[in-house]
Amino acid sequence: MKKICFILVIFLGFIPAKAQKIRTQNEVIQLVLQNNYDVLVSVNEIETAKNNTSIYNTGYLPTVTTSASATYDENNVDAETQEGDPFVIDGAVTENYNATVSLNYTVFDGFNRRYNFKKLQETQGLTELQARQTIENTLLQVYTSYFEIARLSENTKNLSETLAISRQRLERTQYNFEFGQATKLDVLTAEVDRNNDSISYLDSQRLLKNAKRDLNILMGTDVSEINYEVDTNIDYTFDLTLEDLQENLQQNNVQLLQIEKNIAINAYDIKMNKSGWLPTISADGSYSVGRSNSDQAFAFASQTTNGFGVGLNLTWDVFDGGKTKTRVQNAKIALDSENIRKQQTSQQLLRDLNNTWETYQNALYTIRVQEMNLETNVQSFQRTEEQYKLGQVITLDFRQAQINLLNAKLNLSQAKYDAKNSELQLLQMAGKLLK
Repeated sequence: MKKICFILVIFLGFIPAKAQKIRTQNEVIQLVLQNNYDVLVSVNEIETAKNNTSIYNTGYLPTVTTSASATYDENNVDAETQEGDPFVIDGAVTENYNATVSLNYTVFDGFNRRYNFKKLQETQGLTELQARQTIENTLLQVYTSYFEIARLSENTKNLSETLAISRQRLERTQYNFEFGQATKLDVLTAEVDRNNDSISYLDSQRLLKNAKRDLNILMGTDVSEINYEVDTNIDYTFDLTLEDLQENLQQNNVQLLQIEKNIAINAYDIKMNKSGWLPTISADGSYSVGRSNSDQAFAFASQTTNGFGVGLNLTWDVFDGGKTKTRVQNAKIALDSENIRKQQTSQQLLRDLNNTWETYQNALYTIRVQEMNLETNVQSFQRTEEQYKLGQVITLDFRQAQINLLNAKLNLSQAKYDAKNSELQLLQMAGKLLK
């Protein structure tokens, strides 16, 4: 019964699948830019940075406040005049109503407001670069995942062909055994090889489905929707040169650009902290109205007031205990550290670029060698297969030729996608991935 179920599993693996939609790289990239969660969060962060640079967050506008109050008092009055006459009022009511509108504006704050605005603009640029880095990293993941699906698709196809050959060999061996031209050991060996090939084929199918689910996560689509194929054709950028990549890295690498933004931000921090040595001038004005009603003796029965006032204020911390000096010194140290970090990152990126370039060149060479190996193994297998059918080679030699052919196909597929992944890494480091 187990053998029957096993045969059914193998048979179902060969049932022709329904025509699957081919998702091109451009289609996948569009879905990623529209639906990827990290990309969407980055877009929101850019909007937040834009809001922070608006005039409403820079301190250039005045502040206007209003206030109002109302009081009610009721008292019993028992008093005596200077002449000694008694004076009594029961339930004397006093009512007061006031409303005020105040305006305050900072005329001068030691240029702190000006440099803070410029810092916010640089911060917005930094946020946009961080979003670009997120998109670049996401696209690199997408390309890697896409080409992994392509590689596994090719592998699955190659394993399927290998399994078909093993099935034919098993059928032939069983036929020969029935007519006394093969031993039982030959049949068992062919069956073991068929079983191993079927396991490899099913495992490759599993890995292919998993890879499609990984890509679906990056595209922000339904994880269970895996009824699609990808384009297995690869286009390489053969006009790349190491010198051009190195130049572009210094000018366009997103990590270096972010450090340059941080350097600009730290430079404005120094200027903002220096503003603590300058005075602050502010102007204010107010307008108020009020009304009061009173039953008290010797008071107006009712009174209404209104008026306005203006003022100009100057504050200057002549000496603040050295706090401003300390902040300026620390800001200069932070700026120096950022410049050191830029030099360090630049050297690390150049090292990574050169290492990846060597990997890329080796991968391109490997492709050419593997193509020749495949051609040789195809010819070797064809000859061995003809001789096997004529009984001129043993089963072990035929199996070895079959394995050699499969490995040649798998190695060529691996080399192709290794080269492409290295190329994409080079483009990212050179800041050319999004172009």
